Amino acid sequence: MGKSLNRRITPWSLLSFAAPSIIMMVFMSLYTIVDGIFVSRFVGSNALSSLNIVYPVVNVAIAIAMMLASGGNAIISKYLGEENKKRACESLTQFVTVCILVSLVIVVISQVFLTEISRLLGSNEVLLADCKSYLGMVSLFIPACMLQTLFQMYLVTAGRPTMGLLLMIGAGIVNAVLDYVLIVICDMGVAGAALATGIGQCIPAIAGLVFFMFSKGELRFTGFKLSLRELGHACYNGSSEMVSELSNSVVTVLFNLVLMRLAGEAGVAAISILLYGQFLFNAFYLGFTIGISPIVGFQYGAKDKKKLRSIYKIAFLFVAVSAVILTVIAEVLATWIITVFTHDPATFELAEIGFKIFAVNFLFSGLNITSSGFFTALSNGKVSAIISFSRTFIFTVLSLLILPHFLKIYGAWLAVPIAEAVTLLVTMPFHKVYFIGKGEKNYLRG
Repeated sequence: MGKSLNRRITPWSLLSFAAPSIIMMVFMSLYTIVDGIFVSRFVGSNALSSLNIVYPVVNVAIAIAMMLASGGNAIISKYLGEENKKRACESLTQFVTVCILVSLVIVVISQVFLTEISRLLGSNEVLLADCKSYLGMVSLFIPACMLQTLFQMYLVTAGRPTMGLLLMIGAGIVNAVLDYVLIVICDMGVAGAALATGIGQCIPAIAGLVFFMFSKGELRFTGFKLSLRELGHACYNGSSEMVSELSNSVVTVLFNLVLMRLAGEAGVAAISILLYGQFLFNAFYLGFTIGISPIVGFQYGAKDKKKLRSIYKIAFLFVAVSAVILTVIAEVLATWIITVFTHDPATFELAEIGFKIFAVNFLFSGLNITSSGFFTALSNGKVSAIISFSRTFIFTVLSLLILPHFLKIYGAWLAVPIAEAVTLLVTMPFHKVYFIGKGEKNYLRG
């Protein structure tokens, strides 16, 4: 494992290490999107709107898991770089245990307050039944959802990214098959979509538990040892990823409220499709960041500045080039993507126009996502959180509150592209201070 993380840094070696994580995250996004496709095509646009309304609850769970995954991973990777394998294993055990306990709390709250949560997130009487049905089922699988998120990163750190990829592909296939069986054949509606997703999530969750429980490698479960200081450090360091996911929840609710006011249920269905598209394309960058983070953390712990410089140059050149390519692909495939989701004329017209405007954000989002992840891997949670909070909350919320008053629905479509562009202007000075400039704060000097 340590040898894997300490490999020679070349464009090929870095991309080959990150490739399984990229594919894994894309597959993860795809099997979530598959739910949306089946629901939209076989249940209806209103049902798709219902999924989008209550999904912020899942976002909250994923946010906490991402915090423990990314923040904990930086600690674990640093211990491995320092050759302190005992502490690495103890940290792994602690973060997984805490994750399970928190997930059970979320399950209880969700089940007890189904109606209240659905109404709070923006459901009207037309959508309430589907909201409760989906949330009631999907919340039962929150522990599996959170563990899956944790193991996506920890398996990479353990030097088993291919295992994580295969588990995610398996989960995706199971989810797609069950979507057809439960929604189309069994006519279970949105509850069928939730059940299919939950069963799929159980595959990487259970497999990850078994792997780390019986692993003969350097990273495995050991006796539980609570360290509040270390847990707090992980939460702080991973706060940017948590903020990003939590912000997605708030922004999704705000999008739903704005689009419900401007275009009714068809508007909510349209923004659901756009957000699915964003999930898919940003999954590429999230996967790349997850893939390189253990290497960054390892080299940071080993104090190998030369390799850190190489990683930095290769990573951001790759992201800049791929951003242009992915944006072009999104623009070209916009109409086809919308067609996959819906044939409803009102929803189709809104979504097609919106997607072509919305897709511009991919020019900037990859650089912002990778920058945030890079700082997390370097245990600089403060800067990482600033970047994440800026792109996913501050500028998006401001854009959503201001632009629709002047540009109506076009203002809603422009909110995310503008937020990502402005965030990039915020991000660049941090690069100058920590990676380019000659000051003492530069991580790459020496």
